[in-house]
Amino acid sequence: MQLIDTHVHLNFETFEDDLDSVAQAWRQAGVTHLVHSCVEPSEFSSMQSLADRFPELSLAVGLHPLDMDKWTAETPALIRALAESDERVVAIGETGLDFFKSEDRALQIAALDSQLAIAQALELPVIIHCRDAASEMLAVMQRFWQAQGPVSGVMHCWTGTPEETQQFLDLGFYISFSGIVTFKNAAQVQASAQMVPCDRILVETDCPFLSPVPKRKERRNQPAFVKHVAECVADLRHQPADAFAAQASANACRLFQLPVSL
Repeated sequence: MQLIDTHVHLNFETFEDDLDSVAQAWRQAGVTHLVHSCVEPSEFSSMQSLADRFPELSLAVGLHPLDMDKWTAETPALIRALAESDERVVAIGETGLDFFKSEDRALQIAALDSQLAIAQALELPVIIHCRDAASEMLAVMQRFWQAQGPVSGVMHCWTGTPEETQQFLDLGFYISFSGIVTFKNAAQVQASAQMVPCDRILVETDCPFLSPVPKRKERRNQPAFVKHVAECVADLRHQPADAFAAQASANACRLFQLPVSL
């Protein structure tokens, strides 16, 4: 089984002491490529250093909606400059909306609009974080689509209902499932995983968060565990795991234009 983990955060401190071992584990698990997402532009240099160290890493650059205190008038130009500075950048993000206990909704929407515009200008997909904000996210995207035209991208670590899933599929988005889909109480997410078209589904770990079953006792998630996500989704869709993994990997290559030979 060959897999692409489409969302990782390997520059977090929890990986500092044993990242070579973590890399060995993901290679042994059949993970051939990874997309390293970005929380804020200041971490981009550390991500580049990791990509120098591990050539199977591609990069994204953006500002997470929970980090709006770091958004300034200069941030859009910085994100664009960083994206243009390194050919390993394959996406803008992660960006999006997170309205769980939020008090800065207007600023989040403005920052999302700005990053959608950057992605469109550079012809890159966006990696979208969406928590407790599906209806608002859909409204933002519909307004942008009508005014500026569509942008490609993925709803990452997706937890929406099948109805919400269909709405983002209708906008042309891919849907990516994390370890959450393996949880016993994740019936809504599992239902969404069953109805996404075969050419629009991705898998990820979002490591170091959200360790999947059967690795829940390991508080630190890692890329090698994406195989458990893939096996769960394949089972939900009544597909052989190898066939599903091949399809999800091909989808990732298409969306992110990855330099990967499958």
